[in-house]
Amino acid sequence: MSAQPASEGDLDLALRALADPNRRAILGVMRTGPRAVGQIATELGLSQQTTSHHLGVLRAAGLASRTKDGTRHLFAVSTDGLGAVRSYLDDFWPTKLVALKSAVEGRAGADRG
Repeated sequence: MSAQPASEGDLDLALRALADPNRRAILGVMRTGPRAVGQIATELGLSQQTTSHHLGVLRAAGLASRTKDGTRHLFAVSTDGLGAVRSYLDDFWPTKLVALKSAVEGRAGADRG
C-alpha cells in the first residue's frame, strides 16, 4: 500500500516544527532509538516540561511517535512527517540538476572551442 501524498497543512506543520532548534535536537537524540522524556531532557539540558511541550509539537507534525513500555512513554522519530518535507524538497532537485548539467556542458563546450 503506497503512502498518501502529504497535504500542504501537513507540510506546514512539519516545517514549523523543524524551525525550532530544540525540536531538531530532540529528533537527533531520538534518531538512535526510542527515548523517555526524562532521557531526552537530561541529554539536552532541558526541563521535562519543555521537552514534553516540544515532543507534543513534533507528534502533532507527524515527526515523532509515542509508545508505552509499562508505565513509561517512549518517543521515537516518525518518518511520516519527514516524508512530507522530503517530498517537498525533492521537487527542487530535478530543476537544479538540469541547470547544473547545462552549466557543465556549456563550460565543457567553451573549453573546447
